[in-house]
Amino acid sequence: MKPWLAALAACLTLLTPALAAAPPPAAPVKTLRYAMRIAETGLDPVSLNDLYSRSLTAHIFEALYTFDPLARPVKVVPLIAASDPAVSADFRTYTIPLRHGIYFADDPAFKGRRREVTAADFVYSIKRFADPANKAPGWPSYEESGIVGLNELREQVLKAKKPFPYDTEVEGLRALDRYTLQVKTREPRPRLIEFLFAGSDLFGAVAREVVEHYGDTISEHPVGTGPFVLKSWRRSSQLVFERNPAYRERIYEASPAPHDAEAQAIWARLKGRRLPMIDRVVVDIIVESQPRWLAFLNNEHDFIERVPEEFITQAAPGRKLAPNLAKRGMHAAFTLAPDTTLTCFNLDDPVVGGLEPAKVALRRAIALAYDSPREIRIARRGQGQPAQSMVMPGTSGFDPAYKSEMGDHDLARAKALLDLYGYADRDGDGWREQPDGSPLLITRNTQSDTLSRALDEQWDRALRELGIRMRLKVQQWPENFKAAQAGQYQMWSLAWSAGSSDGQGALQLYYGAAVGTQNLARFRHAGFDALYERMQPIPDGPEREALFHEAKRIGTAYMPYKVHAHRVITDIEQPWMTGFYRPLFWLDFWQFIDIDPARQPVR
Repeated sequence: MKPWLAALAACLTLLTPALAAAPPPAAPVKTLRYAMRIAETGLDPVSLNDLYSRSLTAHIFEALYTFDPLARPVKVVPLIAASDPAVSADFRTYTIPLRHGIYFADDPAFKGRRREVTAADFVYSIKRFADPANKAPGWPSYEESGIVGLNELREQVLKAKKPFPYDTEVEGLRALDRYTLQVKTREPRPRLIEFLFAGSDLFGAVAREVVEHYGDTISEHPVGTGPFVLKSWRRSSQLVFERNPAYRERIYEASPAPHDAEAQAIWARLKGRRLPMIDRVVVDIIVESQPRWLAFLNNEHDFIERVPEEFITQAAPGRKLAPNLAKRGMHAAFTLAPDTTLTCFNLDDPVVGGLEPAKVALRRAIALAYDSPREIRIARRGQGQPAQSMVMPGTSGFDPAYKSEMGDHDLARAKALLDLYGYADRDGDGWREQPDGSPLLITRNTQSDTLSRALDEQWDRALRELGIRMRLKVQQWPENFKAAQAGQYQMWSLAWSAGSSDGQGALQLYYGAAVGTQNLARFRHAGFDALYERMQPIPDGPEREALFHEAKRIGTAYMPYKVHAHRVITDIEQPWMTGFYRPLFWLDFWQFIDIDPARQPVR
């Protein structure tokens, strides 16, 4: 062999193993991109009360229990808990074992070590809600649960005006060992697990080291045990999340009902897959409906959550996916949501507030003048059904046959009520004055989006027909929410979603102890509070249903809220996305969907 051929052969011999060992091409990154219509308010669970922020943090923080993603009726299953709790016969003691080997996402606060979640983390996380310094909107849920010693410790801190003593042991909230949490309540709490510890990021584990490491900036550094971690955040604009590289081995498990074809189809495609199935999530904040809808149609987004009402006739006329979208391979899901759209009246306001008969008559007249069926027909394009009470479909206490004044539109009766209580047009200018002759002007807080403008027109029509002036105060949703919690408003409309299958959660909006948090109307009624507290220890059954009926009656009689509709929600997936099945009482879904990058357009 010639020398140069021998040299070439030697080179090829040396290169061959290296070529054989070359790594395979990297798998394409599976990215879900979609938009929220309302900006986030923060990312620290203890400070949150809005659905939009919590729909983000639900993918970072995990509770002890969650819900089966496909089971209907809903089914609670262990998540961080190792099994169902051991519950005492009197429903006062819950002992919850934790799984071993579940870790928080890596973070500088842990100084390079892996940090396992323990029972003590749940004790600490719950105490954060009791700490007055955190002003936690979720505190009323813990207060109502009556954890032995927790309320008392909070009261001591408030009285002494000292920092919360996190190391002080609370009798009803203890880590019996590294992996066992015990919760004791003063009164029976038959629904404690679903009420407090299932499906909610608000009650997930937070590490003390992280809170102390980041201090006042903790909201910018959410660190949990969930399937995703925050990668970047441009406030009120865009949030990017990535798969948590430290997430444990977890597979898709579910129990779809045999008759549920949609759930069965998802289960057939995805059962047994490792979670999460996608690598990255980009959430854009797009307040206006048109650009959000166009972004989806132009394939910029993989999914549109809650098709805007003004585009529903283009997307799904008659609750059937439009032929042009079906031809593109899209898929729609229609859900009667466990929610209620409502208008709050501030009962601390000197014009619309108070429980004296004239003030109650004013609120009831305004509610009677408002045409909820017209709102559903025009503003919501038929995507809803009239609500008769605050209690929501799919929850205990909801009766589809129940009828109340909440669902009435009766302008003649509304005018008669105002006439009877002295709200008259004294100067002949066409507008009513208050009984003392002072001007009657209602300020309605609102937003600038398309749906809000449509609702503003509905309210303007109703109050004009009633002879009442209205002015609008336009702000962003988070600003209106803060104003409502602070009692600095007269009227504001929003939607409220159930957090569990227990309808008593909706009644918390009337509960006096929840003023400033869930009770946005600032309604205080001793009889209602007593009834509400009686419901807590009673197991589900006829006795509790009777209390639900009486609670609805009080809510209608005093009208701190005008309830409007239970919404039908339409969600649409692009053809390269699969697996979405709208959660009912929980907020996480990213880990349960899959993306096919080969079909996804290049962006």
